Amino acid sequence: MSRMDSRVDREIAAKVFRDKFGSEPEVIARGPGRVNLIGEHTDYNDGFVLPMAIDRAIWIALRPRRDRWVMVHFSNTEQYGEFHLDALRNAGEGSIEYVKGVAWALQEEGFFLRGWEGVVIGDVPVGAGLSSSAALEVVTARVFATVSQFPWEPVRMALLSQRAENRWVGVQCGIMDQLISACGQADHALLIDCRSLELQQVPIPPSVCVAILDTGTRRGLADSAYNERRAACEQTSDLFRVKALRDISLSEFESRAGDLDETTRKRVRHVITENDRTLRAANALRGGDTARFGQLMVESHRSLRDDYEVSSPALDTMVEIALKQPGCLGARMTGAGFGGCAVALVEAEMAEIFAQKVAEQYRQETRHEPAVYISRANDGAAIVQ
Repeated sequence: MSRMDSRVDREIAAKVFRDKFGSEPEVIARGPGRVNLIGEHTDYNDGFVLPMAIDRAIWIALRPRRDRWVMVHFSNTEQYGEFHLDALRNAGEGSIEYVKGVAWALQEEGFFLRGWEGVVIGDVPVGAGLSSSAALEVVTARVFATVSQFPWEPVRMALLSQRAENRWVGVQCGIMDQLISACGQADHALLIDCRSLELQQVPIPPSVCVAILDTGTRRGLADSAYNERRAACEQTSDLFRVKALRDISLSEFESRAGDLDETTRKRVRHVITENDRTLRAANALRGGDTARFGQLMVESHRSLRDDYEVSSPALDTMVEIALKQPGCLGARMTGAGFGGCAVALVEAEMAEIFAQKVAEQYRQETRHEPAVYISRANDGAAIVQ
């Protein structure tokens, strides 16, 4: 069975630091990746999402410096970057720009930062839709807070990490990824209101676990496909004279659906029904109704496939195979779409055999090499040494 391997933990991060610097690190920090359980393409419509932090993370092992230089070795890619906090310049590419962008955002906010030198290593698969970039940004903010001795405020630091990605790196992401990486709680999903940023921790029953199903394909998400969908949402909000689609009820939509062309109608129907599904899913999870939660995941996938049209043959195949397995309560594509990962809710006692069977059958049917990872919800960014 193909599994996500190359696990990283505190001891490995410390060893990588020792190999590079010849001494023990003074600080080790961890920032988790995430998987979104339900609530897709709702974030930029001021809607609701329900992610969880996973036990895959970006780690930084470091020692503070007495000056304002930041020097970073990226072990996974063998990249190296350095910069002075008084002379930030955007070089346009490389992992160092995420670190630099967080430094820029923090200083823009008025924080005085101190320098450090260290190593970055992680086991969040890049390009799989599990938010390795947000994990790097948030753990970087956690490091600067510790080294520079200012309080760790998870929501504020998540917003500044998002600002770094939007304005320094140049990727127009929503707030979900940084918030869950900063605010995750073990054994809980996090219901996020993307308008108010109200957060509700939702317990995940111990009888189930989450399977992340990497299709081995990477999304070729064309800007035009994303922009077309976002434009349809914004145009409909204007037509209904509301701020965002989250302000339109299903009955209001249905009463005026005839005013929209067929494609726009499908796009809008997905967002409105997905917001409703996400809230119902959170309530089901709170009540321990994992079967109902699984049904809502299946409905979400159908909507993403048929109405929002952001799935792919590989994702559809992975979901179909997962749903056929004993112990699988529900499955759906997760993330932006067009490739990457699906996610499934599985009875804990069946998880290992589920992972084995899904990987075997998917490989046979598609000739793609999958990776299957059984996960439980983890804590957000933290200093672990």
